[in-house]
Amino acid sequence: NSSPGWPWRRLTVHCRSDILCAVKSGISTCSICVNLDHVATLRQARLTSYPSLIETARIVDQSTAVGVTLHLREDRRHVQDHDVFDVKQNILKKLNLEMSTARDIVELCLKALPAQATLVPERRQELTTEGGLNVFDDPRNLRQLIATLQSHKIVVSLFIDPTIEAVETSAAIGADIVELHTGAYAQAFLEGRQIDSEIQQLRKAALHAHEAGLLVYAGHGLTLDNVSTVAQIPYLSELNIGHGLVSHAVEVGLRQAIADFSVAMNGPAPTALKAEPILSA
Repeated sequence: NSSPGWPWRRLTVHCRSDILCAVKSGISTCSICVNLDHVATLRQARLTSYPSLIETARIVDQSTAVGVTLHLREDRRHVQDHDVFDVKQNILKKLNLEMSTARDIVELCLKALPAQATLVPERRQELTTEGGLNVFDDPRNLRQLIATLQSHKIVVSLFIDPTIEAVETSAAIGADIVELHTGAYAQAFLEGRQIDSEIQQLRKAALHAHEAGLLVYAGHGLTLDNVSTVAQIPYLSELNIGHGLVSHAVEVGLRQAIADFSVAMNGPAPTALKAEPILSA
C-alpha cells in the first residue's frame, strides 16, 4: 500500500477528537495498539521494579504502533494503578485503558484521563478475557457510563462478541468504537479447524458497525501466524495485540516484534524511489 499515511507515521494523541479524526482521515491500513499487560505480569511474578513498563511503553511510543493498551484488572494481577499514570505521562501516542465497570476502576480512569477507554467483561477466575462485554442486560447504566467518560473527552470502545445484535446495541448506547472479539477465530486457527465461518462473522459485524457509524477494532488471541487474515477485514482500522506480540518479543526484541506484526498485517513498507542523477549537458 503506497498511501501517504501508510502506517509508518508518528501519531500524537492527547484527546478524544485526535483519535476520531486520525482514524477517519482516510488511512486505509490496519494499525496496531500494543498491550503491555504481560510485561507487567513478568514484573509482578517477582514483585520487582523490572521489566519497566515505562521503558517498554517508550519503545512502543517510538515504533509504528499507534498506542499502548493496559488492562487494569480488578484483582490487579498485572497492571497496577500507578502504571496507568506512569505510562500516560511518558508517551505521546494514545493510552487505551481496558477496564471493567467497577466503581474504583471508573474513578481511576476519570483521574488518569486516558485517550481511550475500552469496557471489557471480567471474571476473577479467568486466565484471560473469555468473551465479549454483555451489552444487553443493563444498557441504561452502560449508556450513562459511556456518556460520563465521553464528557471527560475519553473515546469509548466496547469489547464485544462479533454479532449484529451486539453491534446494534453498542451503537444505540453511544459507543464510539467496537472492538470485535477474535477469540473464536484464534482458537479455530490454533486447533487447525476451518476458520471461514469465524472470519465471515467478523466481516459481517465489521460491516454492520461501519454502517452504524462506529469505528471498528479487533483483538484477542492474535499471533504472528494468524493476524494477517483478520487484518484484511474491510473497515477494520486497528488491532489490539498483547500476549502474542510480547511472546514474540522474548525471541526478537520488542521493536522487531512490532515491526514483524506490522508487516504481517499490512505487508512491507513501500520502498522509497531513488532519485536519478541529473546529467549536465
